[in-house]
Amino acid sequence: MKTISVNKKAYHNYFLSDELETGISLVGSEVKSIRNGHISLAESFVKITSAGEAFLHNAYIKPYENAGAFVPDSKRARKLLMHKKQILNFKKKAEAEGFTIVPIKVYINQDGKVKLQIALGKGKKLYDKREVLKRRTVERNIQRYKTI
Repeated sequence: MKTISVNKKAYHNYFLSDELETGISLVGSEVKSIRNGHISLAESFVKITSAGEAFLHNAYIKPYENAGAFVPDSKRARKLLMHKKQILNFKKKAEAEGFTIVPIKVYINQDGKVKLQIALGKGKKLYDKREVLKRRTVERNIQRYKTI
């Protein structure tokens, strides 16, 4: 498994749970661009339509330089390949419990296919973010003193 991109803001802004691996419907030039590492998940989110389909919105994929005349929009909505039960489960939790469906990382699996890992995220308050930062600095200092 080769990790291409990680959404670090998701870990900072949300409490994450229920992770799931999904496929993405991409065009050939987008796959080549992703393999070169030209994708950004910052400010991206997953939305489930009323027809029961999941789409990745606002993910930026840089257009491939050597592509021909057809170059897709770099921030277009891309369909996620999930089972119907998984979509309904995520939709139910997102509506009822106030979760947001957040993309976490993009990677290439052992079969050479581009996969997206998504999770349910509960938004953090400002004081939660500060608490996490304090805890990390304390743990870092403890580790530093243990090595001395």
